[in-house]
Amino acid sequence: MYGDTAAGRKRVAQLREQGGDVRALAARLVSQAEAVPWHGKAAEAMRERIRERASHLRAAAAQHDTAAESLAAHLAEVDRLKEAIDIRSRKAATLTEDARTRASEGTPADDADAVLVAFDPPPAGHRDWLTVDLPGL
Repeated sequence: MYGDTAAGRKRVAQLREQGGDVRALAARLVSQAEAVPWHGKAAEAMRERIRERASHLRAAAAQHDTAAESLAAHLAEVDRLKEAIDIRSRKAATLTEDARTRASEGTPADDADAVLVAFDPPPAGHRDWLTVDLPGL
């Protein structure tokens, strides 16, 4: 089976939390710089520099958010494909078992049953299930 999406979802939550932490840090830095009881040209330059650095921190936080969204979308696709693999493998198992039952009962096999009886399935959970071509699948 591919991809431990539970571990990936945990990482999505961590990325979102880190983004929030970085964003909060930026706000705290600006607030602290504004609260410094220092006046003059140098004080204003320091405050401007802090606001500039805070914008870089906010950009980094936005990149965390983007990474979290991208990973979440990827994990949703992995889950979708894993479900498709599971559905196809279960349906193929039913089809092949029914064909084998008909063959064991002496029912004349048609071309579809011959394909189903001869089918060699991919390993459980393997992506090759997505491309398996069987009659009725």
